Amino acid sequence: MQRKFITNLGFLLFLNLLIKPFWIFGIDRTVQNVVGAEDFGFYFIIFNFSFLFNILFDFGITNFNNRNIAQNSQLLNKHFSSILVLKFMLAIVYFFVTIIAGILWGFRGNELWLLALLGLNQFFISFILYLRSNVSALLLFKTDSILSVLDRVLMIAICSVLLWGKVTESQFRIEWFVYAQTASYLLTGIVALLIVIRKASFRRLNWNWPFFMMIIKQSLPFAILVLLMTFYNRIDSVMLKGLLPKESGNLQAGIYAHAYRLLDALNNIAYLFSVLLLPLFARLIKTGERVDKLVKLSFTLLFVVSVIFSVTSYFFSFPLMDLMYEQHIEESAVVFGVLMGCFVAISTTYVFGTLLTANGNLKHLNYVAAGGMVLNITLNVILIPRYGALGSAWTSLITQAIMAIIQVFLASVFFRFTINYSFILRLIFFFAGVVAINWLATMLPFHWAKSALLVIAASVLWAGLLQLLNIRNLINIFSSTER
Repeated sequence: MQRKFITNLGFLLFLNLLIKPFWIFGIDRTVQNVVGAEDFGFYFIIFNFSFLFNILFDFGITNFNNRNIAQNSQLLNKHFSSILVLKFMLAIVYFFVTIIAGILWGFRGNELWLLALLGLNQFFISFILYLRSNVSALLLFKTDSILSVLDRVLMIAICSVLLWGKVTESQFRIEWFVYAQTASYLLTGIVALLIVIRKASFRRLNWNWPFFMMIIKQSLPFAILVLLMTFYNRIDSVMLKGLLPKESGNLQAGIYAHAYRLLDALNNIAYLFSVLLLPLFARLIKTGERVDKLVKLSFTLLFVVSVIFSVTSYFFSFPLMDLMYEQHIEESAVVFGVLMGCFVAISTTYVFGTLLTANGNLKHLNYVAAGGMVLNITLNVILIPRYGALGSAWTSLITQAIMAIIQVFLASVFFRFTINYSFILRLIFFFAGVVAINWLATMLPFHWAKSALLVIAASVLWAGLLQLLNIRNLINIFSSTER
């Protein structure tokens, strides 16, 4: 399992690192600069609002399906045709709830139109993730890896034409960005659907009400967990609009979006770990095998990467924001420096939260997520009126850190992990060393980009000296015949 995890993770990361940097720095960054902070903040608020209820599309079916098919692959043919019908039924519920909630929140006119479009995109995203859950549950990780970047490839092509193709004399509008997303998700969904239909030997849709109720009942804990986590992960920008005057709210949301862009990109890469880990953990747990080696391997890789990028981003926050944006650079840099601390915590939850999910400890995760939602909303109410986007950044950091610590504790209890004091000490030394390396690098007489690259190289070397990145162990995994 370790070999399968490493080899497929390598392929997945290769594709994402090939495609997504151009998306972030070439397309997404350009769109933010072209439309301006306020217009992008307006989009960012509604985008995150459309996220709040997207669990109603899925109701936990994707996570349930990934875990269930990974353990019982023969059920794909039986479940697929019925789940398709259920997904379309849930989509009707989502649109009704989201539009009504948007009206109650105060959205009108163009805001509601954009919310409807982004809601349609959420449906396509949810549909693609469900289809990909079948692919990854069958351990077809290379196919899933290609599907994970296909939508971005299509968006890059469409947005490149709109931004630089001179096909129109009008200035690029934020609505065009949304239309490009819609077209890309639709095409990706069609490709994923054809792949799964072939694997599932699909013939026709199947209306099966008892099956619908069974799936909803079994998926309900997943649904509650995702809903709670979505609220404490996505409600920040929505509350910026609700707690600040309209113009100020859009501007602060735009500043928050500037800072959030790189964190979101890195989180997407870390999320790929959980996509691979969930079916692997589920299968190990079912067969009664130990999970501690895979947990340690995946956590160590994510911890090293997240600490390097988080600390380096803090020390080089201003030049990074200056490189990416043309307005509100100082405000964005301060928010970015705080917000990037979330990356370490979120990466930790992608390992231990996924492990607990695979083990079925959803009741405990729901209690934790409910506490996180209450904490997040409370801190936002206190901090946003006084500090704006910076208050939201501190709220996110505090909430994510507490959630990560609790999930590590729960996993240790349920799986009876022994405390490895040597390993913990090495993690502490690694973090302290990366901070020291960055501090020294800021005093070097080089361009900041050269200093940042030196920091990354020195930090990787430091991780190797502490045996957190054990090259020999990775080589042994690759050369192993274990499948």
